[in-house]
Amino acid sequence: MFTWEVNNGISSGGVMDGVRGKDKLSSYLQALRPWSFSTSLAPVALGAVLAYKSSSSFSAPVFLVSCLTALSVHAAGNVVNTYFDYLKGIDDSKRSDDRTLVDKILTTDELVQLGVVLYTVGCVGFILLVALSPARMEHLALVYFGGLSSSFLYTGGIGLKYIALGDVLVLVTFGPVSVLFSFVSQAGYMDLVTLFYAMPLALNTEAILHSNNSRDMEDDRAAGAVTVAILLGPAGAHILYALLLFAPYVAFCLLGCRFSFWFLLPLITLPSALQLEQHFRDGRLLSLPHCTARLNFYFSLFYLLACAMVDRRHLPGL
Repeated sequence: MFTWEVNNGISSGGVMDGVRGKDKLSSYLQALRPWSFSTSLAPVALGAVLAYKSSSSFSAPVFLVSCLTALSVHAAGNVVNTYFDYLKGIDDSKRSDDRTLVDKILTTDELVQLGVVLYTVGCVGFILLVALSPARMEHLALVYFGGLSSSFLYTGGIGLKYIALGDVLVLVTFGPVSVLFSFVSQAGYMDLVTLFYAMPLALNTEAILHSNNSRDMEDDRAAGAVTVAILLGPAGAHILYALLLFAPYVAFCLLGCRFSFWFLLPLITLPSALQLEQHFRDGRLLSLPHCTARLNFYFSLFYLLACAMVDRRHLPGL
């Protein structure tokens, strides 16, 4: 009986520790905002596709390490955003979509440690890329540390998000910088035409951020932050959201008519985009950022497939 009680106690304790461990792991995963990861993985995949089309260069190890590196820096940026939004009073118990700190899911120390780990993983990935990639270290470093700095400066340091410059930073980082980083890693050289191909992804990703800022307009204003949505007002913010959503589709129509019908493939997602624009117009903004991120996943998928299927001769600039 005594032995059974001791063993049962150990077993129960082990089970409880396991449950707590799973809960903690779940909390860390939640803090990373995994629903947004398509915005960093899609540009890396696009850069790899363009490198293969341009110079027949593709390395699976380089691609996997590039994905790991970009994902780590992106996740670290999400953690930094959570930390500084909480520190500056943007997020509190009454107004916050990210509940990581306001509901004490994680402590600030745990969040800082998570951010350090993620940035460390990103730097290790960069070192591996230097060893694996045919690109010069200076070129890789220029693009990588530019992206890393952007992920921190969005809310850390001077906090570009709070002075209406966060939109510009996201537009540049989750498009041109990420695509160029992947392209250089694969091909070994820079080609500025990749910036043109990056813009549809950049605009669609910016639509996610803008919908989030439009939803939180009043809360951000009350906390003293300034965003593009606040500067434009509700009507202007709606117009900008529509432009960010539909400008890529106009470009795809032009490319499809001029170069290859494969470029029309992303138009499959147009009905969803029209529905989201209607939600914005009706003021249904609560779940709009997550819905726009879901659109971004499928939009990116079809765009990548289109670029992969188009004959190299029909890819302008390559």
